[in-house]
Amino acid sequence: MKADSAMVKLICVDVDGTLVGSGGRIAERVWSAAARVTQAGIPVALCTGRPAFGVTRSYAERLASDGWHAFQNGASLVRLSTNESRSGSLQPETVMDLKRRSQRTGRILELYSDHGYAVESTNERAVRNAELLGVPFVARSLDAVAWPVVRAQWIIAADELDAIMTEPHHGFELGPSTGPDMPDTCFVNLTPPGIDKASAIRALCEIYGCSLAEVMFVGDGLNDLSAMRIVGTPVAMGNADPTVRAVAKYQVDDVDSGGLADALALAIDQASGTCARAARAAPPYEPRHCVVPGAESAEVSACRDF
Repeated sequence: MKADSAMVKLICVDVDGTLVGSGGRIAERVWSAAARVTQAGIPVALCTGRPAFGVTRSYAERLASDGWHAFQNGASLVRLSTNESRSGSLQPETVMDLKRRSQRTGRILELYSDHGYAVESTNERAVRNAELLGVPFVARSLDAVAWPVVRAQWIIAADELDAIMTEPHHGFELGPSTGPDMPDTCFVNLTPPGIDKASAIRALCEIYGCSLAEVMFVGDGLNDLSAMRIVGTPVAMGNADPTVRAVAKYQVDDVDSGGLADALALAIDQASGTCARAARAAPPYEPRHCVVPGAESAEVSACRDF
């Protein structure tokens, strides 16, 4: 297979469902592949809805301790070695409106800064999210938040997403995402207007001096779509949402099988004029009934057959 004409000079990686799989596990072959990418001189950056603290920071440090990473669904760019931050924030009136909606609907609302977050609800989903982030769960009043809110987040049942998406959302962008350890739950990122993973990729390109055509993005969720649509090498995980597979140029194995390692190998192989066999070119998208390898034979409504 002929390699793409634009050599990959920056790799951006989603976390939940891409780097991190079931039980919070990361396949060991992913770390081995990441080390080879580093040796090849290709920068790797997280591009995640998660914040830059807790266990997520340790993932970023292991991938690139001196590099820039995009957190908070693009609202926060952080260089770990210096704690330099390029972050936007929601307008105070937008935050007030979100708090009123939370009180009216009973939805779980979280408010994030670069270094911490606040949540009032003691609902099980809020507690489980703290566990995923690797931080102690502490309920606190949202009215006590005095710092700029970089990102807000609804935590809802997965079947409530359609209703959320049809509501008015002036003053913020919506970025829904899911994770393998809470499949019944949807995390809806609320970021300042014009801020999403695509805007983060553009900013990282400016920092690293590369073009969008020279970027690989590896993801699985709906909030990855904006980034995957603008980069030269969009790669979908085997467990990705069907809509994500539809825009991907390549597809690799699922997260629990360490499919990210195959995407990283593809970036190295492109530099040598070959294409990794495990990263298959995506054919025209045709939904059909099939089984995703490595997903405990769980059937999905649409995927790709290679």
